[in-house]
This record gives sequence, C-alpha cells and structure tokens, in this order.
Amino acid sequence: MQRVALVLVVNAGSTSLKLSLVAEDESSETVPSLEEVPHGVEAVGHRVVHGGSRFRDPTVIDGEVERQIAELSALAPLHNAPALAGIEAAQRALPDIPHVAVFDTAFHATLPDEAAVYPVPGRWTEEWGVRRYGFHGLSVAWCAERAPELLGQPSEGLRLVVCHLGGGCSVTGVRDGRSVDTTMGFSPLEGVAMATRSGSVDPGALLYLLRERGLSVEELDHALNEESGLKGLSGISGSVRELETAAPQDIRARLALDVYAHRIAGAVAGITASLGGVDALVFTAGVGEGSSQVRADVCGRLAFLGVALDLDANEAAEPDCETAGPGSSVRVLVVKAREDLVVARAVRALLYGG
Repeated sequence: MQRVALVLVVNAGSTSLKLSLVAEDESSETVPSLEEVPHGVEAVGHRVVHGGSRFRDPTVIDGEVERQIAELSALAPLHNAPALAGIEAAQRALPDIPHVAVFDTAFHATLPDEAAVYPVPGRWTEEWGVRRYGFHGLSVAWCAERAPELLGQPSEGLRLVVCHLGGGCSVTGVRDGRSVDTTMGFSPLEGVAMATRSGSVDPGALLYLLRERGLSVEELDHALNEESGLKGLSGISGSVRELETAAPQDIRARLALDVYAHRIAGAVAGITASLGGVDALVFTAGVGEGSSQVRADVCGRLAFLGVALDLDANEAAEPDCETAGPGSSVRVLVVKAREDLVVARAVRALLYGG
C-alpha cells in the first residue's frame, strides 16, 4: 500500500500547541493553527508524553485510548492533559482521518530492571506501577539514529549520552540504539534541574514541607513544577538565554546556571557508568542546540572523562555538527531535534506498513 504523503504532527505543550506538517520526503513546515491546515493531510500524529506501562507502541486513538491517556495525566499533569486537549481539537478540525498517539515513554521500554526499578516496597512497583518510565523518548530516538550518521559509524556497539535540554531536561544513555538508563523517572519531574521544574529533590525534604510547614499537596505540586528549577534558583526566569544575559551582574542568575550545569554533568557521569563508557555526547533541544555557554560549562566539568571542546566550533555550532576538540576522546555533537519526523514515521509505519 502507498505510504501516506502528508502527516500533521501535533505537539501539545503546557502553554501552546505546536503543529508541523511532515511530507513524504521528510521535510517539514510549521502550521500556524488547526484552522490553517491545508488540504491533503491523510493522518494526524500526536506526541503524548506518558504512556505508562500500557502503551509501548504507536496507537490509533479511540475513546478507550483517550480514557487511558487521561488516567495517566496524574503522572504527567503538565503534558498529558494538554495532549488530550490537542487530540480533541484536532479531531474536531480533521474528523475523517486517523489520529495516532505516539508515546515518549515507549523508547525507554528497553530499560533494564536495574535502571527502571526503584528501591521501594515491592507492592508499589508490582501493583501501582511506581517505576522509572523515562521521557523525551522521541527526541532521543532521533538522536540515536542521527548521531551514527554524523559519526560515520554503525549504531551497534556505539555508546551515546544524549542531553535533551529544553524547558524540560533529561540525560539518557543509549547503547546499540536502545535506551539503557535515563534521568527522568516515574514522572517528568525527576532528574536534572529544568526551566521551572526542580528535578530530583530529597523526598525527606518534601515530607518535611508537607508535615511541618503545612504545604498542601497542590501547593507542593505547583511549586515543584512551576516555581522551581532555574526560575526558582534565580528568582528571575526559567530562560537560559535571559539568565546568561543577567549572570555577569546577578549572583543568583549565575548560581542557577552553575547548578544547572553541575546537575547535568553529574547525570552524564552517572549515565556513562551505566553504559560502561561513552563514545559520544549529544546535545539537543532548545538549550542544547542554542546555548554554547551551557555546552561549554557541562563539557568543562567532564574533562576527567576525556571530553574536550573546540571552543571556536562550539561557539559557531549550528545543528547538525561536531564540536569536539582534537584531543577529545569523546565525540561531541549538536543535533537538531526532530520529534516531528519520528512521530510522522511512526504514523506511516502503523497505518501503511512502511
């Protein structure tokens, strides 16, 4: 059967709906709104962040699938609820073509138990599903495909550490093209510091805030997701670009960027242990692609692993490129995020078998 020519990809964030058209030649263009989608779209692919243990593959959306995505909103409230709103809006605008959910968590289904299981009572894991799911899977999947092309070597045996640094941030270890460890866990709140999300915090501190300081669950949830990370540390903004501008005169902005780089570098080192070494370090997403300073700050902390940047190449970097210095034993890449392409391919494979 002939492949579908044009896929509309819907990526619903907490504050916006990003739409892109991916053609059969894998070129893409942004669509301003659902009302301006051109004729000829044959399928719609939806990025859904949390698929839990239920969704390991792309899935045609029906009422039952929507219900299960809604149930998982408790684990990813900033993401699954907007995704559902995007699905409903797109179905109203394009009711006569198939809609497919593609899940960020699916790429991490290969995590070994030692990386996926938390040291908590067994009932939590076995009955309630409290385990590491991992996120940014679509972005990491693209890097796992693109990096070998840029390096000129096959994915077999290749050990990658992928730093997806955007509004949300995660670090993932990829070996032989498969996820083996990652920093985000049960929810997209765990791991390194992010724009407004805290990343990992001592659970004892959270219990203290609930028990001794009288925070409600809702207040704690809001603070950790919306008022922490770079925004909480700086008191200014969750934007790396704004903090880099402010840092020379503002000690809190500088501290926020230092904590950010410190946590990311520490995560890279930990993931490297899971891989048994690292062949290439990959930076992707808005900050990973756009901030030469963050890349330099992270790589500077990883000199003990043999990471060395070509500072001029790093400063001038435009995806897709390499920025490692001549003495680096670890290749360093900047890769353009193409989650839209990964979604479009998944939709075509599911609906048209190719």
